[in-house]
Amino acid sequence: MEINRLALDLVLQKLQPNKVVVLLGARRVGKTELIKKLMEKVTEKVLFLNGDDIESHNLLEIQSTANFKRLLGDTKFLIIDEAQEIPAIGKKLKLMVDTIEDLKVLVTGSSAFEINNQLGEPLVGRMKTINLYPIAQIEFSETENFLETRNNLEDRLILGSYPELSHITNREGKINYLKELVNTQLLRDVFAFEGIKKRDKIIALLQIIAFRTGSELSLESVGRDLQISKNTVEKYLDLFTKVFIIYSVSGFSRNRDNEITKMKKWYFVDNGIRNAIINSFNPLNTREDVGKLWENYLNSERIKKMSYTENFVHDYFWRTHTKQEIDRIEEKDEQLSAFEYKYGKVKAKIPSEFAKSYPDATFEIINQDNYLDYIL
Repeated sequence: MEINRLALDLVLQKLQPNKVVVLLGARRVGKTELIKKLMEKVTEKVLFLNGDDIESHNLLEIQSTANFKRLLGDTKFLIIDEAQEIPAIGKKLKLMVDTIEDLKVLVTGSSAFEINNQLGEPLVGRMKTINLYPIAQIEFSETENFLETRNNLEDRLILGSYPELSHITNREGKINYLKELVNTQLLRDVFAFEGIKKRDKIIALLQIIAFRTGSELSLESVGRDLQISKNTVEKYLDLFTKVFIIYSVSGFSRNRDNEITKMKKWYFVDNGIRNAIINSFNPLNTREDVGKLWENYLNSERIKKMSYTENFVHDYFWRTHTKQEIDRIEEKDEQLSAFEYKYGKVKAKIPSEFAKSYPDATFEIINQDNYLDYIL
């Protein structure tokens, strides 16, 4: 099953002469495959380099206009996969786009930390960033009908939506793929950072986040549990975020005393990665964490949709000290939209304190009956 990636359209839209497009995403989300599709669509002559290949390093080693012009020749489109692996790549790209007329550049990276460090300052004003995620339901829906989507929902909640899963026919093979992906690929970028020595603590922290998905996390408490400092917990969480394993959501408040804002909620970019970290692939009807899976799935799918459609909002959760709460708040142009996630057909109404504090906000329950309207 071939699935058209929406990020490809964004890349094509944003490629401009003497500009750099940065495609960011975790390892194995399909960046290399997207590049192949892109090369089939563009009319310019393309030079492809791979940051994991030492020969590509050697070709770019001499940082001079003469070297880069000799390398590119009449090429007007340069692609560098895993660009963060190439030393001083930001300064080298700046020199290229400043001195080589009409050159378009696409680079990909699996570590936002490394990419931002290397590209950020040199390419200010010259760089546009696009995120690539595991396959979104908005992408699946181009190739599957409504019944197929409903039948696939349980697998999406448990196994997630990494592209390779579509090519693995049996469930055991999919589970093994996810375990291998976590152990040999996703954590590779984390362990590569200088000063990362406590691998057991890193795994334990990810497991804590998995078990507490969608819950507020006290970093002091987690640090005590793992016998590491709060600063170390923060450092690890930042690294997990930069390699696209997890992301955080802050609490919403307009300076009302009863609203909680100090702690963040943490989610996984992909449900399958979350479940692989705690080795939990049981069917939904035997699980006690269906609510967590549903919340994680809907939040992540909503983010994918908003990213690919470039409908940018500020997103939060809302909770009070009296334990009234809402799973997701979106703020755009001073308008608030509130969403509460319910996997079953549980009746719910807008929390009274929220309704009183924000009478102009909209409120909607997202359940199995209407979730596709929310993420498509």
